[in-house]
Amino acid sequence: MKTAYIVKAYRTAVGKAPKGVFRFKRPDELAAETIQFMMDELPDFDKKRIDDVMVGNAMPEAEQGLNVGRLISLMGLKVEDVPGVTVNRYCASGLETIGMATAKIQSGMADCIIAGGAESMSFIPMGGYKPTPDYKVAAAGHEDYYWGMGLTAEAVANQYKISREDQDEFAYNSHMKALKAQAEGKFDKQ
Repeated sequence: MKTAYIVKAYRTAVGKAPKGVFRFKRPDELAAETIQFMMDELPDFDKKRIDDVMVGNAMPEAEQGLNVGRLISLMGLKVEDVPGVTVNRYCASGLETIGMATAKIQSGMADCIIAGGAESMSFIPMGGYKPTPDYKVAAAGHEDYYWGMGLTAEAVANQYKISREDQDEFAYNSHMKALKAQAEGKFDKQ
């Protein structure tokens, strides 16, 4: 099995929907600019070596709809040869693309993939513009399909016996690691 590496990692600053600094900035533009920034740091890299651009998106509609992954590939790389795909796994969509990219590289299906996520809570409201649940599906025992992530998290915690204290400790440790990384200047270029 091949080894997969994360060579570069960037993200935009976190905005505050719907009144933050990015409230008028389209998610496809933000993602494309992030890719352009990354490619500017790799001036000798042939963009045509990239096998795919995988973009996670929880609410693929309106400005972040259709195959926004392909659009971001075109906008960010400015070449026609690199495909793009949009992946929906709700809140874990961006993380899912990283896992998919890793698996494709390890299995030999690809050599180089850009993976991440693009989302704007300012452009697309929580739940999307026109949620249309099928209540017959819910009544047939799949009401969990329409749960928000909070209820999903509660169900997962209950199933795997993860206490609230364990979750709080994990969250605290995560924040402490982020503060340490900031103090050490690890995010200065972002």
